Amino acid sequence: MAERSHSYRTRAVILRRRKYSDADRILTVFTPRLGKRMLIAKGTRKTTSRKAGHLELFSHTNLLVAQARTWDIVTESETVEGFLQLRRDLDAISRAAYICELVDAFTAEDDEFEPLWDLLLLCLRELDAGSADMPESDLLLRWFELQLLGQMGFQPELFACLGCGEDLQPVENFLHLNAGGVFCPNCGRAMQGAEPINARTLKILRHLFRTRWDALRGLRIGPDTAQAVESVLQRYLTTTLERRLKSTDFIHRLRQTLPGRESGVAPSAKSAATDDSHGQPGPDPPYTGAKR
Repeated sequence: MAERSHSYRTRAVILRRRKYSDADRILTVFTPRLGKRMLIAKGTRKTTSRKAGHLELFSHTNLLVAQARTWDIVTESETVEGFLQLRRDLDAISRAAYICELVDAFTAEDDEFEPLWDLLLLCLRELDAGSADMPESDLLLRWFELQLLGQMGFQPELFACLGCGEDLQPVENFLHLNAGGVFCPNCGRAMQGAEPINARTLKILRHLFRTRWDALRGLRIGPDTAQAVESVLQRYLTTTLERRLKSTDFIHRLRQTLPGRESGVAPSAKSAATDDSHGQPGPDPPYTGAKR
């Protein structure tokens, strides 16, 4: 962890906040160099507070923080990115809340992890740019989930059989959530707790894990496959964390109330017109051990 003096400056994204005392808030923030931290923002629930507007949920802020015994104290705050467009759309808000809750759930205080900072900001910027109105908004969450799992060391094994170690072939294999990945038919067929995973679902999971986000825009996934991919990742996250995230249920409820929201992912007109080469993941090359 980077050394700190009696006060320090850091950029931060506000992951979570709660009321404390009569006028204060406890903030859970994620920073590029200090990892996750809990800070106290004194007086920010007062209507006269100058800091309050810079400490909204999901905001990217620049903070001056003073060291203290229990929680370090936010003494100055300045918005770097307010993500105002994101805040105008309930669907985008629900997705931002989910992303922030995942970061909070997978990180411990004071663990420096700058790649996750970059991933978090990328996804918030995509939501702010309007991806909640774009068909790939669900795809963004699936990509984020896999990238987060990979960065934190919890990536499910999608490339080689967990039993025999052989490369997985493009056939029906077997997923075992508690074991942390996929078994080939020979190893998984008789294994208790294993479930079939078809070749298309596994192919999309692999493609999402090893592909940059800017190369995924315009990806077409049928509704059934998209639902299968979501189910695999949601259940794997629940198994890994040993609990279900609150924001997951909110997204599902919201999806049922908003007309036209489907779990399937289709290309936006812009991405389909400008990047046809990414409209579909091409046929998987032969499974020759192209792993992580």
